[in-house]
Amino acid sequence: MLCSVPLSLGISASFGDLTAAAQNATISSVVVQGNQRVEAETIRSYLTFSAGDPYDPGEINQSLKTLFATGLFKDVRIKRQYSTVVVVVVENPVVARVRFEGNKDVESDVLSSEVQVKPRSVYTQARVQADEQRIRDVLARQGHYDAQVSAQVIPLGGNRVEVVYQIGEGVKTKVKAIKFVGNEAFSASQLRFVVTTKRTSWLSFLKNDNIYDPDRLALDRELLRQFYLKNGYADVRILSSNADILPGEGGGGWLNRNEGGFVITFEIYEGPRYDFGYIDIESALPSLDVNALSGALLTKPGKRYNVEKVEKTVEALTVKVSEQGYAFGQVRPRFDRDPTTQTINITYVIDEGPRVYIERINIVGNYRTEDQVIRRQFRLAEGDAYNRLLIEAARKRLRSLGFFKTVDIQTSPGSAPDRVVIDVVVVEQPTGEFSFGVGYSTTEGVIGDVSVTERNLMGRGQYVRLGLSGSLERFQVDFSFTEPAFLGRNIAAGFDLFHKEVDLTNVASFKQRDTGGNLRIGFPVANNTQLGLRYRLQREEIYDATRDASLAIKQAAEEGAVIVSSLGYTLAYDTRNLPQSPTSGIFASISQDFAGVGGDVQYNRFILDTRGYYPITNKITLVGRVQGGVIEPWGGEDLRLTDLFFKGGETIRGFDRAGYGPRDACRNPTTGKRVPDCSQDSLGGKYFWATTAEVRFPLPLIPENLGMQGAVFVDAGSLWGPGEAAIQAVDIDEGSYIEDTADIRLSTGVSLIWQSPLGPLRADLAEALLKADFDRTELFRFGASTAF
Repeated sequence: MLCSVPLSLGISASFGDLTAAAQNATISSVVVQGNQRVEAETIRSYLTFSAGDPYDPGEINQSLKTLFATGLFKDVRIKRQYSTVVVVVVENPVVARVRFEGNKDVESDVLSSEVQVKPRSVYTQARVQADEQRIRDVLARQGHYDAQVSAQVIPLGGNRVEVVYQIGEGVKTKVKAIKFVGNEAFSASQLRFVVTTKRTSWLSFLKNDNIYDPDRLALDRELLRQFYLKNGYADVRILSSNADILPGEGGGGWLNRNEGGFVITFEIYEGPRYDFGYIDIESALPSLDVNALSGALLTKPGKRYNVEKVEKTVEALTVKVSEQGYAFGQVRPRFDRDPTTQTINITYVIDEGPRVYIERINIVGNYRTEDQVIRRQFRLAEGDAYNRLLIEAARKRLRSLGFFKTVDIQTSPGSAPDRVVIDVVVVEQPTGEFSFGVGYSTTEGVIGDVSVTERNLMGRGQYVRLGLSGSLERFQVDFSFTEPAFLGRNIAAGFDLFHKEVDLTNVASFKQRDTGGNLRIGFPVANNTQLGLRYRLQREEIYDATRDASLAIKQAAEEGAVIVSSLGYTLAYDTRNLPQSPTSGIFASISQDFAGVGGDVQYNRFILDTRGYYPITNKITLVGRVQGGVIEPWGGEDLRLTDLFFKGGETIRGFDRAGYGPRDACRNPTTGKRVPDCSQDSLGGKYFWATTAEVRFPLPLIPENLGMQGAVFVDAGSLWGPGEAAIQAVDIDEGSYIEDTADIRLSTGVSLIWQSPLGPLRADLAEALLKADFDRTELFRFGASTAF
């Protein structure tokens, strides 16, 4: 026993020395075995060790994790044979085909664009499982909330597989019934034609309007009310509208697979139906030719009452009376309901007033604003015939300036019976504004901007602004000046100076620096229509492209700074009733820029932007927006990256900055292999469109004097068509490709708008409903400003 102890210790020490020596041995070579498609050198590039390094079990374990993480291999083993390290791999199969079975309502092409697993891509179980959930999400958006999806993988030989997604769509959770309570004058079938929500029928697949939508239900309430008002029911009220779940009758309870769905119920108080009774024009204007006004009457005795015809008659009569030059030619309908005969007698009362001329225009209350700033808003002067329509147009222009809290135009008798004095009474308000904005982005983090604006510089109506904005990834300073009456004429002229630095590393793997200025001039070409001309000269530079940037970006950075010299115009039509928070009217603009007037860049860019504001009621406004753009090169030049459109949450809420559009896939389309040192950069697009529908409404239980509004909105659009330079660069970038689709992106959300004492505040919460796999989203947005 005494002799065995030192012998045992000696053997243990010998083995320990051998183990330590083995771990410290130098790797003479790395051999790859089992690979069929993936090059051996590519596999070695994923290893954290190489020939000449000391053998380290920790590095072996890390290399195993890295190789598995590529998704290229089903199994990986690393073993040592003396000083040689052998890497044995079993490659994942290649997907030869992808098929969808059982889908009826959703086309296979739609599903194919959603899934990650593509023909010629590498098969992994994780991707297939993720695709199963993606397909369920697509089906749910189409109303198939209980859809079943399972993937079947079929070996084909040659380490290839076919992936078949077997789909059980189930029955759509759709509107099964639309009911009306209290309707006697119109049948339920008639009223169903009025509302936009439809019951499920054999035509539902054409419009997909049989899916329950709360926003659509709110619109249907107003459509019903307007329908009744246009059909004689002046006292109509839509008392309620409810959506309830219809229980199944097949034993499955709520939302039974065979019978489940929504039941929409509208409760209506119709009231009596009225016809037009006696229609008369009452005028105290002795020389007014009443017979000349009869052609403007759209309301006829005995015909059914229609509120729309009453409104149009008032407008037409006002125009006719004003054309005859009467100062007080105001028309107002006087209603007289007769419950016995169920008629509404209407007398269009025209206030008495002789033909007059403007003797004088007095301006009161403008302690800071010069008289000439106010007078130039009138398209008439002393001595001209009084025209009520021109006065009203001047009042709207004064309000739109934003210089005055209130604008009141009054008339008083002049020195003679045919003379009138116009008194313009204004109450000035602060026109300077110190504003700040705060927001949050998943790429920029906290964003802020500060600006000082004066819209009425020294009371001359001149506009000047100095702005500073930035974040950890962006810095911008700009200065603008506008003279609205250049050379004493109705011409606006001005200039802009700017410097901007943007760190787009998280979006497109580069930084950008722009410095330049604009010269611009604008003037009216028709009522409510302006034409603006401009010249821009700027220096643009892409720099600090990251090591893993797309080759297109690296090439743009290597080109250095370029000079852009362009001429452009904007034609704008604007009938909005207020410059801020409008409730009615239209704004539409067409812009075009032609680069190549000197400089280094040549392109032609076209942008369309239209916005409409429709008052559904006195307190509810429907806002719609449509915009789009296209840019094309000329003169044999390619479009640079900075020339293209980059779109995100500013056009479709719910998406991040540059969150949708062409993007570098950084993956070989044949092998599915990830391109080393490559990030999925946004590459911009040549074409885009976007639409918005938003309903703004007062918040229930919140006093109106607090100035708070709610809004629900739906945004949609797309951006596609990468530039030629990007296509050429990515094509040679180790076999990568550009992910690009013109498919619709769709988002919906809610907003809180508050006209607070500090200025308007707005918060948007949006969810992207339709998006490409490679898009990036953003959930929350916030902005603020304050006036002084």
